[in-house]
Amino acid sequence: MRLEEYWGVGPKTRATLVEELGRDRAIEAIESGDVRALADAGLARGRATRILRRATGGDGMDVLATSDARSAYKELLDLAVEHAVTQRAADRIRVLTPLTDREAMEDRLDDVLAARDAWAALETDDREAVLAAYDRYDERAGSERAAVEAALALLEAGVDSGPFAAIADLERDRLAEAAEALAALDGDRGRVREGADEDLDRLREALGAVEDMDANALELIEELRSDGVRDVGQFREAFEDHLLTETAVTADRVRDAMPTDATDATDFVGATLRTLRSDLTDAIDEHEETVASDLEATLEETSDAVERAVSAVDDIALHLSLARFALEYDCTRPTFIEAPEAAVSVVNARNLTLAAVDDESVQPVTYALGDHGVTEVPTDVNAVPGEERVSVLTGANSGGKTTLLETLCQVVLLAMMGLPVPADRAEVTPVDALVFHRRHASFNAGVLESTLRSIVPPLSAGGRTLMLVDEFEAITEPGSAADLLHGLVTLSVDRDALGVFVTHLADDLEPLPPEARVDGIFAEGLNPDLELLVDYQPRFDTVGRSTPEFIVSRLVANADDRGERAGFETLAEAVGNDVVQRTLADARWTETKSD
Repeated sequence: MRLEEYWGVGPKTRATLVEELGRDRAIEAIESGDVRALADAGLARGRATRILRRATGGDGMDVLATSDARSAYKELLDLAVEHAVTQRAADRIRVLTPLTDREAMEDRLDDVLAARDAWAALETDDREAVLAAYDRYDERAGSERAAVEAALALLEAGVDSGPFAAIADLERDRLAEAAEALAALDGDRGRVREGADEDLDRLREALGAVEDMDANALELIEELRSDGVRDVGQFREAFEDHLLTETAVTADRVRDAMPTDATDATDFVGATLRTLRSDLTDAIDEHEETVASDLEATLEETSDAVERAVSAVDDIALHLSLARFALEYDCTRPTFIEAPEAAVSVVNARNLTLAAVDDESVQPVTYALGDHGVTEVPTDVNAVPGEERVSVLTGANSGGKTTLLETLCQVVLLAMMGLPVPADRAEVTPVDALVFHRRHASFNAGVLESTLRSIVPPLSAGGRTLMLVDEFEAITEPGSAADLLHGLVTLSVDRDALGVFVTHLADDLEPLPPEARVDGIFAEGLNPDLELLVDYQPRFDTVGRSTPEFIVSRLVANADDRGERAGFETLAEAVGNDVVQRTLADARWTETKSD
């Protein structure tokens, strides 16, 4: 295959990859999703990631039909990456894409959930040991030694199910031998590290001491003479004693190195030290070669175990990272629903973007479209959601309508990537196109046209589509917006799409097709701090109530001077002064009660 056939690889990128990696290695890096290899070759990491997403999951990327869908996808990856145990795992998470094969989704879910359960069952000390091993693995850029040490840490922790099963049948003794050999040898195989062999260390220490003496030979001679040495015999004995005391050289080696024809003390000391240096260097080389040969033989015998450990540790790092993400947000396995019983439903779903900031403040919501299995909803909700495939979501400003759209988008994307979802229970029909459109306030004909160009074609393509459209009226005048939005709802129904359309124009959309319903989110008043109280759980088949009286109540209460207050009181009369006064009284009563 030619490199240019991969998405995003033009002539310049091809030339860079071939020059740095070679054609075959570049193709291997792309096919295996190796971001690090492409980045090391000179590509920007973001560009490398985009190329690999298309190379390894191009059909899945086509599911993301709008820029907002792609943005939501990247936000999810960023949250997952925060739990990566290695840089390589982070890179692999970044190239995960929605999957188009149901079996592939189920297989990845099996692996991630098995990893989650195994990780959750570990003691804290075992978790810390595994993470420490992966830290070393990361610091050493995935070296064989670090991979084997990480495999040993996993074996020691006792994980052996799901994706961890890849190392469960590795022989711990063989890996330990390999780890010891890899620790003893430098990366280039041939040089033996300090601490690997006592005899080799002793020889090296002796050579170092002799080299230091040779560098300071004149000072040594003066020192010996100052000790009262008077003749050649005494000097020879004093020099020998000094060598035996200050180095690990044997007496026989010292005596063999001493010359018999030296002309003076300087010549005698210099010749002895030069000979010792040469002898010790030869001895070190010979012994190091023997030790290295034994170590390399060990690595040859354990090469299969090492190779399997390297591969397994990398794969486990990915699944372990995703497992930690799933645990952090209490994610569960979604159920996949196939057409024609298409559905998207969630029970007590949490928005991950909000949960990442403050999980305790996130109100779970239950919502459903299509032929779902939701049979219970919060007790204060008026009804169980019907089986309509399309809904119009109405209600209070700042009421969580956009957050609900985003939550549904996150659940569908995670499920299609084969990952657990942040809900107590979820049913998802994999879709061919995910149309997510956030509110973009701009009265501009160009914005209207570009929006319609992005959200209508997926509906017309004939595949299974999920429409999540937020306040379409924000990009054109209300009258036209209502007509266009009614058309989008009708088109969604006609094309058997699933969809949620957030709007403040519900009354202007009547009559809706019978296959669509209206749901509402309600504000309930102000708290003692005059902040809006909202029940984020939608009420089904009910138009949500807007909140101008609550906002005006807050403005009246917070007015700084008499004139300003009078102006807001005029607005209070317009929206209902009795409602405003009752809202303020309820807020004061709540404050008094809390005190």
